[in-house]
Amino acid sequence: MNRTKSYSILGFLTLLNTLNFIDRQLLSSFSNYIVPDLGLTNTQYGILSGLAFIIFYSIMGVIMGAIADRVHRPKFMAFGVVLWSLLTAVSGMAKNFWMLFLPRIFIGIGESVLTPTSLSFLSEHFPRKNMGFVAGFYYLAVPLGVTLSFYIAGFLGPVWGWRNCFYALGVLGFFLAALMLLFKETPKREDAIKNKTIKHVITKKIFLESIRELRIIIKESYQLRMTIYGSIAVHFILGALAFDQLWLVEDKGFDRAEILIISGTIGLPAGILGNLFGGIGSDYYTKVTGKGRKMFLFWCLLIFTPFILLYRLTDDTGIIFFSMMFLGFFQWGCLYGPITSSIQELAPEKNKALVLAYYLFLTNLIGIGLSTTAAGIMTDILIANNVENPYSITLLAFQLLAALCLPAFYLAGNASSLSAKD
Repeated sequence: MNRTKSYSILGFLTLLNTLNFIDRQLLSSFSNYIVPDLGLTNTQYGILSGLAFIIFYSIMGVIMGAIADRVHRPKFMAFGVVLWSLLTAVSGMAKNFWMLFLPRIFIGIGESVLTPTSLSFLSEHFPRKNMGFVAGFYYLAVPLGVTLSFYIAGFLGPVWGWRNCFYALGVLGFFLAALMLLFKETPKREDAIKNKTIKHVITKKIFLESIRELRIIIKESYQLRMTIYGSIAVHFILGALAFDQLWLVEDKGFDRAEILIISGTIGLPAGILGNLFGGIGSDYYTKVTGKGRKMFLFWCLLIFTPFILLYRLTDDTGIIFFSMMFLGFFQWGCLYGPITSSIQELAPEKNKALVLAYYLFLTNLIGIGLSTTAAGIMTDILIANNVENPYSITLLAFQLLAALCLPAFYLAGNASSLSAKD
């Protein structure tokens, strides 16, 4: 395998994923602009950030994963980028809740293509022992995308307005989709899909076959089930973080443009370091201890969770507060490489995209979709009852719920080490 070619593929797919997370984060970054402009309640905003996007992202992700295991993956990814970019641009025309609700549905469908297909594609260009690093590098897109979204909202929002920013990102997506078409499928996959059309792939028989295979895989792998359960739990807080910028402005009293820039400046190095630490660190931890990436996740979360709770509880808005913000972004970055590479390791070769799509389905639908919507409802109830610091209370509650991931990752890690000994 040509290393230069492999790393160029990894770099470009990370770039696409960065655009993906910029797009996904835009609504949250511009929340202090969009909510008052469209007259949204916290519940409506929670639905737009959560279920409107996540339901279709999650459900279609399983279907897209099944398709991705059977088609030309670079072309399939280009299709996904075109779809979400078009609807991002359309979102900029929204005048009310419903005009933003409908594009969010199709953005979710478009984005559901990328990650299962990308990681399946990458697994054929890198050895298994390096997949922690590969997944960690791919998910550098999270801090990069989130940070760039903060900067776009903080610097360009006051000048261009949120609508023009949405239009510009839609155009950028079309350009990157065209570049994606320059990449070739692996020879192994080219032979497998030769003379097949999309009609051969999207059939009831193949879909039902994929579901049957998935049920068997999940039933037979205790480690996989525990890893997915832990991932669902940790995503409770990741979903509620859609209200983070509202919390910083409404409860903490920061200026909306200033705190976006501060968040980006802190989040970028913290997230990058966290992703590299999570990817490379989990590879090293697994090699040295033989206990697997799940146990690595357990220790990371156990160590950092108390500091994240302090971040929500402190009245300080100085060095302590921003230090805790740094640790929060760092911990967030640590998660993606170990989790996704664990899922890839536990999935059969021919079903990697399908299993990863199933993982994304559950973590996004339950972990992010429901938690984001529930956080919006909870905040509106607290505001209606004149409770002080409603956003603080909501985010603290969901942070505590996320701690349920600890026993799940511990059990998955122990199962992994027992299997290695056997």
